[in-house]
Amino acid sequence: MSDSFERGMKKRRQVMGDAFVDRALSQMTELTTPMQDMVSRVAWDEIWNREALSDRERSLINLGMIAALNRPTEFKGHVRGALNNGVTPEEIRDVCLQVAVYCGFPAGLDSLRLAMDVINEESA
Repeated sequence: MSDSFERGMKKRRQVMGDAFVDRALSQMTELTTPMQDMVSRVAWDEIWNREALSDRERSLINLGMIAALNRPTEFKGHVRGALNNGVTPEEIRDVCLQVAVYCGFPAGLDSLRLAMDVINEESA
């Protein structure tokens, strides 16, 4: 494992939580290992470990982009990450409202439903 992979895994675990990362890694196969390696090195080390934006700011940006792209599995994971980074449920709601205006109401409504599923799970 490279230093970049190890740094990326540390940040990935910090933001997404051990359970999320462990689940992703436990499902690795010969075909999916290169993707997990690339995600950890590029997204989690080279991008998330940059200092110009805080993890909290990156979480808010990611929620908007992932909602706009209609990627529900990734969106729910990043809602958990956003909560871990100190983003409030009200701020997540407002991201969904902004998504509704700029990307369409179906995208905003779906993202809010997904966010509420995660927020309710986390508060239970």
